Amino acid sequence: MNENIRIEEVDSVEKPPKARVESAPETFERQKDYLEGFLAQKPAAPAQGEPDGDLYEAVIAALKEIYDPEIPVNIYDLGLIYNVEINDGHAAVSMTLTTPNCPVAESMPGEVELRVGAVPGIGDAEVNLVWEPAWSPANMTDEARLELGML
Repeated sequence: MNENIRIEEVDSVEKPPKARVESAPETFERQKDYLEGFLAQKPAAPAQGEPDGDLYEAVIAALKEIYDPEIPVNIYDLGLIYNVEINDGHAAVSMTLTTPNCPVAESMPGEVELRVGAVPGIGDAEVNLVWEPAWSPANMTDEARLELGML
């Protein structure tokens, strides 16, 4: 199976022709746009404490900066955060740990409280450590599973 490959050197290549768009004729009339009113509506902005609100997203970003010391994944993607509620500058975070015997069981909730409380717009933060439902690897995001080689 001996194939010959032919190599050709060139000095220049012709430029391809440019695309041309011709303008619409002068008599063109736009048809009535039945979606005009619908498309003109702006989506309602979420409240500050609701998911997708700026304050809520800032709290989630703060939670994503906290890493489990034994696992190189942040606690949010690890699935340790069960719920975040924000009402009038008060943040309530429900979270768990991978096991009740976790070495950071005493310090992790305090760190979460400090980090969430430091978010501009949050007056005070409360962390509720819960054990039901128990944490499992199924709680992790796909990004966390990928980081840990579980995908």
